[in-house]
Amino acid sequence: MEVCAARAPGKIILAGEHAVVHGSAAVAAAIDLYTRCSLCLMPLADDEAAATLELDLKDPGLTFSWPCGRLREVLLTDEAAGAREARPCSPDRLASIARLLEEHEIPEAKIWLSAGLSAFLFLYTSILGCRPGKVTVSSDLPMGSGLGSSAAFCVSMSGVLLTAAGVVTAVGGISGEGMGWELVGKDDLELVNRWAFQGEKIIHGKPSGIDNAVSTFGSMIKFKKGELTNLKSSNPVKMLITDTRVGRNTKALVAGVSERASRHSDAMASVFNAVNSISEEVSSIVELAANDEIAITSKEEKLAELMEMNQGLLQCMGVSHSSIETVLRTTLKFNLVSKLTGAGGGGCVLTLIPTMLSNLVLEKVIAELESHSFRCFKVEVGGQGLQVCQGGCSYFNGDVV
Repeated sequence: MEVCAARAPGKIILAGEHAVVHGSAAVAAAIDLYTRCSLCLMPLADDEAAATLELDLKDPGLTFSWPCGRLREVLLTDEAAGAREARPCSPDRLASIARLLEEHEIPEAKIWLSAGLSAFLFLYTSILGCRPGKVTVSSDLPMGSGLGSSAAFCVSMSGVLLTAAGVVTAVGGISGEGMGWELVGKDDLELVNRWAFQGEKIIHGKPSGIDNAVSTFGSMIKFKKGELTNLKSSNPVKMLITDTRVGRNTKALVAGVSERASRHSDAMASVFNAVNSISEEVSSIVELAANDEIAITSKEEKLAELMEMNQGLLQCMGVSHSSIETVLRTTLKFNLVSKLTGAGGGGCVLTLIPTMLSNLVLEKVIAELESHSFRCFKVEVGGQGLQVCQGGCSYFNGDVV
């Protein structure tokens, strides 16, 4: 029985959401909340009818399984076509995968899982063929809240499958948290990113590719008009993420900003230009080295001012929400600055945690936010991307594998 695992981080947008659609720069960063995938590849059974592929989703508490013979029959494939080159999922293959999913009674309340299950079946059978195995998935990331949960799923899944296929290998350099997590070389990360993007296309249709890039490579990136620039944060940046638990319709929010831009073209052009300036300045600030408390405090104050300005401009675009405003008012009581991250209209809010802020004050902030039924996560921004664990990983999220 071969065992391996992979984990990939979620992401936040530090600056530039919505305006990026209209040509402005934006800045995204990895956070230390992860989606983890483990894989146990089973030996080929003498009784072929007993060979199955199993997917165990820990968070919703659901397990799915497919007889390997049925996968071969429906997908008309046995061996993987080659893992070293990422290929898109053809319409015919996607239709075949849909037939496999119809054979499972997915609860109506969990119907959103279908796209993720389709991505899983595509990635698994494309990279490993119809080999029997068990994949286990768990995540720190709330789904559908703008923290890149689907990208982290596709990146960690692609990472563990390519590792099992012998195409991706760890390069050493323990990631810092023990448990056997190791880093992956740049060329291997490029391959993982290409496969993960194919998974994201199944889930989202026309993704930008930004979420999977941040989850794969980690750190921070600036993106503008399709071009990505890697940023290197010289000092740790800590944030409090507040999940308002309010769902939102991203497409409707993006369309609403475009409609407002059509009605008030000159005013909104100025808004987008201002956001571009903020994103460019954020990019410069995060790369500045700060070697003492005074320099660190100055850097954090500048970042807080830019976040505050960006939030005001997002309000001008019409994408705030009463739940977001509640977070802003609550954190402002403690002289902390917050801004929405992602589409807005609910979702998640970032609050900058200054280095000198006491834990006592932070706990008071969290307690007040949670009294509104919000959920809070303390994160470090700009950390590692994909990490893998080969052979020696005896535990996976508390479970023996």
